[in-house]
Amino acid sequence: MAEAPPTAPWWHQVTTTVTEEFSDVPDAGEATRIVVRLAVAAVLGGLLGWEREHAGKAAGIRTHMLVAMGAALFVLVAQQVGISAADNSRVIQGIVAGVGFLGAGTILKGDAEHQVKGLTTAAGIWLTAAIGVAAGLGREVTAVLSAVLALAVLWAIPLVHEAAEDKGPQQHPPRSDDDSDKNKKHQPSGGKRAGHAAGPGKDPD
Repeated sequence: MAEAPPTAPWWHQVTTTVTEEFSDVPDAGEATRIVVRLAVAAVLGGLLGWEREHAGKAAGIRTHMLVAMGAALFVLVAQQVGISAADNSRVIQGIVAGVGFLGAGTILKGDAEHQVKGLTTAAGIWLTAAIGVAAGLGREVTAVLSAVLALAVLWAIPLVHEAAEDKGPQQHPPRSDDDSDKNKKHQPSGGKRAGHAAGPGKDPD
């Protein structure tokens, strides 16, 4: 009767299993590639988040960094398991849909009919996910150019609006102190302005 092969010690089995679990990155080159892609996604997302945080928005640096890194990680893992390009496109579709729900949480409807807040931040989160996907696919230059253009839009467009408003016609030109004194003399007493009755609890303007 043949003897059974000796069983390896339990600690040897544990170390072997742990080593196999961490074998998804075969060499230092692959590890460097993963770190670079995730780092690029995090930095670019952080820049967009810094702009939003500087503008006083709730979704700031950490939110945008996590969105970009998450999107990059999804496509990175898909590439590591060796899925086809068609299946990878389905992963990207899932990212777009999921981030769409996340961005919808930043949109707030005000009391007025056309008062909506958070649309720019929601669009920024959506674009941040796209930048993360580009970085995760190894398209770092595309991701950097997209982030630069996004920052240009977020910074330049408000300046253009302000410049246009400053050059526009002023409906209420500034008045001197003399004009204010003259208006006070022509105003009737009793807390009423000429032509406007100040009702209780109502601002005449």
